[in-house]
Amino acid sequence: MKRKKVVSLLCAAAVACSLFAGCGTSAPDSAPSSVSAASDSETSSVSASSASSSDDAESDQAAADHVAELIDAIYVQERTEDTDAQCEEAKAAWDALTDLQKELVSGEYADPDYFGRDTGDASADNPRNGDDIGENELLVVSFGTSFNDSRVSDIKGIEDTLQSAYPDWSVRRAFTAQIIINHIQARDGEKIDNMQQALERAVSNGVKNLVIQPTHLMHGAEYDELAEAVEEYKDQFDSVQIAEPLLGEAGSDATVINDDKAAVAEAVTSAAVTEAGYDSLDSAKADGTAFVFLGHGTSHTAKVSYSQMQTQMNSLGYDNVFIGTVEGEPEETACEAVIDAVSQAGYKKVVLRPLMVVAGDHANNDMAGEDEDSWLSMFEASGNFERVDTQIAGLGEISAIQDIYVAHTAAVIGG
Repeated sequence: MKRKKVVSLLCAAAVACSLFAGCGTSAPDSAPSSVSAASDSETSSVSASSASSSDDAESDQAAADHVAELIDAIYVQERTEDTDAQCEEAKAAWDALTDLQKELVSGEYADPDYFGRDTGDASADNPRNGDDIGENELLVVSFGTSFNDSRVSDIKGIEDTLQSAYPDWSVRRAFTAQIIINHIQARDGEKIDNMQQALERAVSNGVKNLVIQPTHLMHGAEYDELAEAVEEYKDQFDSVQIAEPLLGEAGSDATVINDDKAAVAEAVTSAAVTEAGYDSLDSAKADGTAFVFLGHGTSHTAKVSYSQMQTQMNSLGYDNVFIGTVEGEPEETACEAVIDAVSQAGYKKVVLRPLMVVAGDHANNDMAGEDEDSWLSMFEASGNFERVDTQIAGLGEISAIQDIYVAHTAAVIGG
């Protein structure tokens, strides 16, 4: 507004001078100096305002950058003696920002969504980090998710089912992703044990019999790290048993299938078909609809499990079901390859759904996000399909999946 006022005054002064000159009349001696004085005053005011605005912008960015640095500092996979204080400091600094400053937060890992995204009610969760465990502990180990609603429905859902199935055992929780643990703690104040904390808690509580049930999909890197962590503590318990992950043994090649993979295939397909509004997979097929189940993908040798799941779908006669992965490993599970496979099969409608225990960041962003590299965007951009829908739901919320974990625990709980 100040800039417009200056321009108006200057234009008015110029017009006045022009009129005086055109009429052959000299302007009063004081007029030029008055106009000049007013112009100088207004110009100085604009300059001061611009300087002030520039200072404010720099101050806003500096505050946002400070928060970004604090977020990046806790976006790490190693817990230290400073972690609790760092989480508190990051949250306090974020809360002190204005709405404008929050939008400016950007770092190596930091963005406004770290604290600002609404992922549900964290108070509905149970971190299961209590003491007074007793002699028998059932430790449920998950990678974890910072999406509160998914953590409640998927991970807590599995834990609750296991606690109901084994009332004489104390169900406790551990996450293997410290990055996620820190995110939840900083944002929501909920403290979840990592593997070392959970094992130390078991030891200090005098647990004698420890059964560990991973919620991991397969025998991948996370499972290996879990087993290594347990190995260091096994001598401190009378017995330690690790149950199978969801898909059971991986096997050596893409042809290996088993009862676990069949049960998972049937459960996730049934849930997807029902949510899509069909009474059967065959009716979906007749309507030209294909289902694409999206896993994480891995460079670990366990990646063969995804190929095995495709074999399992084919073995069940699920011709309109395809397996993909975010990481595109194995190669045939990459987005471009899956788009081509679905197109070649003649399907014009597609439903994307996670083949993941939780519907967290990968499901919401990599699968169903608005960015051009999300699976939803790439399927739509291909121009090969009339409609592409997404279902944001993790495997963990499906009762049939929860029953598989119960069965896996049963296989070792008496060992």
